[in-house]
Amino acid sequence: MPSVLITGASKGIGRATAVEFANRGYRVIATARDPRSLEDLDVAERLRLDVTDQQSVDEAVATAGEVDVLVSNAGVIFVGAVEASPVAEIERLFAQNTAGAVRVAQAVLPQMRERKSGRLLFVSSVVGRMVFSGNAAYSATKWALEALGEALAIETAPFGIQTTLLQPGAVKSGALDDPLTYRLPHDPYTALATDRMDRSGGMSPEVVARAVADAAQMDNPPLRLPIGEQSTVVLAARKTAPEDVPFLVG
Repeated sequence: MPSVLITGASKGIGRATAVEFANRGYRVIATARDPRSLEDLDVAERLRLDVTDQQSVDEAVATAGEVDVLVSNAGVIFVGAVEASPVAEIERLFAQNTAGAVRVAQAVLPQMRERKSGRLLFVSSVVGRMVFSGNAAYSATKWALEALGEALAIETAPFGIQTTLLQPGAVKSGALDDPLTYRLPHDPYTALATDRMDRSGGMSPEVVARAVADAAQMDNPPLRLPIGEQSTVVLAARKTAPEDVPFLVG
């Protein structure tokens, strides 16, 4: 029975992914900062794992034992124009969304290298390849994750490890219904500094979860995998747009 360790499994995409893998017969190690939020999940293990805490990561991975697939999903967001975004808050996003993802990958890689097999699945985003106004800090963390994930794909391929960056478009997970927002006094960016991604027709977390599990079962998974029509269309447009001017959507 293959095993999968999922970060950020308390809600949204992470929780749906835990359910999906369990339904497909995987040994699921669901993790969250507060394991009490996992009590109703029918999975093999429910562990505390804070991606910003090295000791927490090391303890969770040691308890998990053999990990065939890592689903790196834990992440946070806020909304605000670049000028209005507190640098400490930008650093917080990088600590969780980018450094945290790498920290967990580093923890499982030694056993994967020894076995010469393993899957690293990083939940990136359509904004990992482009940016919406008001969403720059979150986008920056995903752009950085894309670079690190691509490097991991190159570096670990000789050890039989496959890496995929999953790029969902808008998801109706509830996480962004009322996001933390920063504005300047007498805000000059009122018309721009909003999260412009249209979530009215967004996917459910379950749709994303199925795509994540499908990626884990592909014989030759792609490095980047757009999920959903929005992501596919927008990223195709991004590829054909000129690089010398900002890419605007809508």
